Amino acid sequence: MNALILAAGYATRLYPLTLKKAKPLLEVGGKPIIEWLFDNLASVPALQTVYIVTNDKFANDFQNWANAYQDRPAFADRQSGSDLRRGRHREIKIKVINDGSKSDDDKLGAIGDINLVLTRENLTNDDLLVIAGDNLFEQPLSDFVNAAKHSQATVAVHDVGNLEAMKKYGTVTIDNRGVITNFEEKPPKPKSTLAAVALYYYSREVLPLFTTYLAAGNNPDQPGLFLQWLYTRKPVNTFEIEGRWLDIGSKETLEEADKIFAKL
Repeated sequence: MNALILAAGYATRLYPLTLKKAKPLLEVGGKPIIEWLFDNLASVPALQTVYIVTNDKFANDFQNWANAYQDRPAFADRQSGSDLRRGRHREIKIKVINDGSKSDDDKLGAIGDINLVLTRENLTNDDLLVIAGDNLFEQPLSDFVNAAKHSQATVAVHDVGNLEAMKKYGTVTIDNRGVITNFEEKPPKPKSTLAAVALYYYSREVLPLFTTYLAAGNNPDQPGLFLQWLYTRKPVNTFEIEGRWLDIGSKETLEEADKIFAKL
């Protein structure tokens, strides 16, 4: 299995903080947001390569961060965890992909970026974990993968508990097996308080459908739009995450994340 971190946005809502620094490279709790994600990914078994898809403006910055992260003596320990103690050291490769966009006006969109990496790196023969680079989770990502790995597709969900707040999220309803029965991106009249989180598992059977989706002229931007299209064609499971989930979309949530993760 491979993982893909979506980091090609320009985060204009966080200007001027993100004028010269990509949002996932902003610090919370003393280290970049993306570093918290990578430390969490260390718990995921059988992970081969983590791809970071970004834009031309910040590609060098992500490559410099990746080089520094991998060069640290503790990198092998963070990756291997119990595998290292058992003498089965494994390495997770990091590869930065430049999508070629130079501004918010010519960006490919999250779905366009996913398809770019799938085709350029020939990744459709393995399962894929997709994570937005501005999301933080307290729960180990291995819990999500272990629950999702026998499904065709699984999305993490979180109960926001407020219908009004759901207008800014992808809203999900599910059956008694946890399979999506309705999905609507940022609905004016939400049907539930269950929000789709930008944490997805796609099996190798589903990955070719990204090309199908885009070839039909569908919106390439928000990753939830592919899910909205997919659930009517394939069963999409859900996994409710425990603990805090933080989607860094504003200066307020950035400050909140900084306070929370500084204590960890």
